[in-house]
Amino acid sequence: MVRPRALAFLSLFASALVSPLQAQSGADYAYLGLEPDIVTNFIGPSSRNLGYVRVTIELMIHDVEYLEIAEHHMPLLRATAIEVFGRQPEDKVKSLTGREDIRRAMLESFQVLMIQETGTEVIKDVIFTKYLYQG
Repeated sequence: MVRPRALAFLSLFASALVSPLQAQSGADYAYLGLEPDIVTNFIGPSSRNLGYVRVTIELMIHDVEYLEIAEHHMPLLRATAIEVFGRQPEDKVKSLTGREDIRRAMLESFQVLMIQETGTEVIKDVIFTKYLYQG
């Protein structure tokens, strides 16, 4: 037999677990990978030296409904990613803080681009799942 006090504790505990899940249920994110990996050059210590970077990029899409829109604009998103990396100096590409700066710059560029093309941000976040460089 379960005591009323224990039952009250269990229901309180269960409601605490359900609340965050219910809050997340409103968000229906989707993920889309930029295929194939982005492979491009970055600026080396002098204009004569170039390095290269290979990055696997996953896009977090605001809603599953926007997935088709993001897929439609994939060539434009790939070109933007290559452009963002092409502007980066070697020290930024090779540092952890620089990598985060690049990720944020890419997210901002993607969002501005998608607002211009579709009227909505579409992309919530950019995730680098593989990041290799040589330079």
